[in-house]
Amino acid sequence: MSKTPIPKPTESELEILQVLWQHGPSTVRFANDQLNQRREVGYTTTLKLLQLMLDKGLVLREDDSKTHIYRAAVREEETQGLLLDRFVDAAFGGSAMKMVMQALGNHPTSADELAQIRSLLNQIEEQRNGNSTSKPRNDEPA
Repeated sequence: MSKTPIPKPTESELEILQVLWQHGPSTVRFANDQLNQRREVGYTTTLKLLQLMLDKGLVLREDDSKTHIYRAAVREEETQGLLLDRFVDAAFGGSAMKMVMQALGNHPTSADELAQIRSLLNQIEEQRNGNSTSKPRNDEPA
């Protein structure tokens, strides 16, 4: 993967990327069929979006066969990180704490999710205290 900045996908482009990340390289028809499971999208709309995404560097196209196969050119985690950073900056003034508090306050959280959050917080604390080689311990009480 190159060091060039990841272009910000639009909402529609992100839907297509989700299909490609979940299912792997796909034809326009397959991507369109997947999109139509959620909402009606015309084939030519999907084709045009994929062509625009190719120009932006969000997807790559294999031209070896009669049907073009598209695959994501950006990694899911990197794209999520980019979008999250921009969202936290725009909606929460750059405060990750405000975002987390809002999310936890607005949505039910299972005991397992809370345990995972505690484990992550413990890891972050250990790394900040210079103990970055230690692994999270699941047997510790929260």
